[in-house]
Amino acid sequence: MQFSYVNPTQIQFGQGQIASISGLIPKQQKVLVIYGGGSIKSNGVYDQVGAALEGYDWLEFSGVEANPTAETLNKAVAIVKEQGVDYILAVGGGSVIDGSKYVAAAALYDGDGWDILEGKHQVTEAVPLAAILTLPATGSESNMGAVITKAATQTKLAFLAPAVQPKFAVMDPDVMKTLPERQLANGIVDAWVHTCEQYLTFPADAMVQDGYAEALLKNLRVLASQFADRDNDSWRANLMWTANQALNGLIGAGVAQDWATHMIGHELTALYGVDHARSLAIVQPSLLRNQMADKKAKLEQMGRNVFGLDAGDDLAERTVQAIEAFYHSLDVPTQLTEHGADKAAAISSIVGNLESHGMTALGEHQKISLEQSREILEQAVA
Repeated sequence: MQFSYVNPTQIQFGQGQIASISGLIPKQQKVLVIYGGGSIKSNGVYDQVGAALEGYDWLEFSGVEANPTAETLNKAVAIVKEQGVDYILAVGGGSVIDGSKYVAAAALYDGDGWDILEGKHQVTEAVPLAAILTLPATGSESNMGAVITKAATQTKLAFLAPAVQPKFAVMDPDVMKTLPERQLANGIVDAWVHTCEQYLTFPADAMVQDGYAEALLKNLRVLASQFADRDNDSWRANLMWTANQALNGLIGAGVAQDWATHMIGHELTALYGVDHARSLAIVQPSLLRNQMADKKAKLEQMGRNVFGLDAGDDLAERTVQAIEAFYHSLDVPTQLTEHGADKAAAISSIVGNLESHGMTALGEHQKISLEQSREILEQAVA
């Protein structure tokens, strides 16, 4: 194994930690608080942030969507430039944090911020930012990645840049108390697939990465089995921390990574508005079956070590079935139904977007061609 790993985000984990931000953001900094639809005003988080920022020069920007659009975020970019903002504080889930990363990067670029997503501008500097996590799912609070949508073209793309890694992240499980059931289920699924994208590839004798990934997957199985009794501090804290660890870079260090499920899933979200996590649950089982020959060894390992399945010639297929059952236990579907009656047109639209976005050789071996993506979709689209 050869890799470089560092995670500079300071984690403030536990109840009451929102108050700690007053000691983490320099007092002389002008702060822009970015949030979503306003739920933080009804659950007490906004008031806690305001109290912690007492004495600071701060302003706010709201309205970041569940799939943050460049069109909305560019309005925040203008505020940062015009108001001389020194520090960005994202208060929300992965969408708000991803959007804030875009704002932080685009605010120090003179061109169109979308250039960042298209690879026309390499981000080397950004306005410092931090995050207060309100929805555990993406791990965006302590990684360098962001996924942004361009509404005008229904395009959903990602970028990575060390400059947008949050300086610190506040993770208070109490903020989850008012989250809807659907969002909590989505959080479990999102963390599950993030782990799988770094684990379900091929054996690499990476004992720590495999063992840690399996521990995270088993955690998520337990949390899903306890979903009906989720209203307790332990359940919330364990989901919040597990989702963070699934995508903070550690389990992916030194091993192959896939991410094809995400690339195809992004198109379902962009075209049909499917929740991000649910797009992953729709695509993944079909993709695993399509790539069974290359993924068989790790699927069998997952079957044994995560699901406790007995050995046998069909172990890999039984593991995929167990994954499907896991999703179904959370009432998360594994086939796309949002497309309406025309299956062929839906598949052609998705494949066309993959082609236009350069997603023509996906997976850990770059073996998932457009034709294989089409085969995967034929199984995934109801």
